[in-house]
Amino acid sequence: MANIKSAKKRIKVIQTKTLRNRIIKSSLKTAIKKFLVSIDNGNVEEAKVTFTAAVKAIDMAASKGVIHKNKASRDKSKLTLKLNGLTA
Repeated sequence: MANIKSAKKRIKVIQTKTLRNRIIKSSLKTAIKKFLVSIDNGNVEEAKVTFTAAVKAIDMAASKGVIHKNKASRDKSKLTLKLNGLTA
């Protein structure tokens, strides 16, 4: 355990940031799973709605620094290909 006051503060700050990152990452995964389920069901209208929510969650996670911007771009590209494959 830390003895120095600044080290104790860093531990608190890191715990807060870790919790925030975990919440954002969890909601991101949930949004993507909802989209994939709607794709599996073949529901085009629901897929479009959940796609928008998933892309928004990906962009938010990237802007907060939870995931890298290139990973965000890659994920959005994969989801777009799946949506286009369903509608085509």
